[in-house]
Amino acid sequence: MNPTNPTNPTNPSNILVTGCAGFIGWKVTELLLREGHSVIGVDSVNDAYDARLKEWRLAKLQGRPNFSFHRLNITDREALSALFNSKFEIRNSKFDAVINLAARAGVRQSVKDPWIYYETNVTGTLNLLELCRESGIRKLVLASTSSIYGEGERPFREEVAADRPLSPYAASKKAAETLCYAYHHLHGLDVTVFRYFTVYGPAGRPDMSIFRFIKWIAEGEPVIVYGDGMQERDFTYVDDIAQGTILGLKPVGFEIINLGSDRPVKLQQIIKTVERLLGREAVIQSRPGHPADVPATWADVSKARRLLGWSPKTTWEEGLEQAVKWYLENRQWAKAVEIAREEG
Repeated sequence: MNPTNPTNPTNPSNILVTGCAGFIGWKVTELLLREGHSVIGVDSVNDAYDARLKEWRLAKLQGRPNFSFHRLNITDREALSALFNSKFEIRNSKFDAVINLAARAGVRQSVKDPWIYYETNVTGTLNLLELCRESGIRKLVLASTSSIYGEGERPFREEVAADRPLSPYAASKKAAETLCYAYHHLHGLDVTVFRYFTVYGPAGRPDMSIFRFIKWIAEGEPVIVYGDGMQERDFTYVDDIAQGTILGLKPVGFEIINLGSDRPVKLQQIIKTVERLLGREAVIQSRPGHPADVPATWADVSKARRLLGWSPKTTWEEGLEQAVKWYLENRQWAKAVEIAREEG
């Protein structure tokens, strides 16, 4: 891999992307392929949320040149080990870097079933770290979360301790981050950890607020709002996140980096904008807030600008318009996607 510009198509690489059928993983894979790289995609295509979305994303990737898909779970160390020890038909060589986007995500569901979050987010990451060490792979990119910051001072900066997570999900991601540092310290692994802030866009996760709001308003269903709707989220468009993630392939040693829009928006404002875009009024049903939810998120992205030359390009208004457009174009099947109403 080119150490100064790993996304240079004149020096293509083999890159393992875990969670390639996931929301962010799909976009990262798509962009890597567009830039001329080979992607070995891994995903268990589980039922953490409606698998129709994952199958739709995967269908957009399969059949493309330089893409190889393997259906497996990163918690299965034996299957992962066999993959790491394989050579691929794409370029008959092993891969140069790992981008670990496979995860169990979501605050409220992690309160209900913390074990599966720990298994995927911690044990799965440990499996990848150990196999990188054994195989001599020097670069790993890890997806983490802004949930780690809890109720810390805003805007959230990477140098704060962030040692009081409010959910098992956030705690599991913090554990994965610390494992990455240990492997960097002991074995010289180069690791970029990204703390993502509320990623949204076309074909987004159905347990996230924007997908739910669009579907509920479009179909005339009640819009469930937890709390008073004044919560603020630093919504970040998926294409911006994918571009930043790929920039994280450059050598950094060990760094934790925020990727966010640096422009928090109240949920009420999101709902009003979706109403305008769809030409329909929302029927709001309020529910009590949840102790695992944070009242607001806000990313300080100065480190991403300084180290990676990255900054968000898409405003939440532009991104929301694209998300609504995608839903309407795919409404025939997307309206049947199951929504987890209890998720925040």
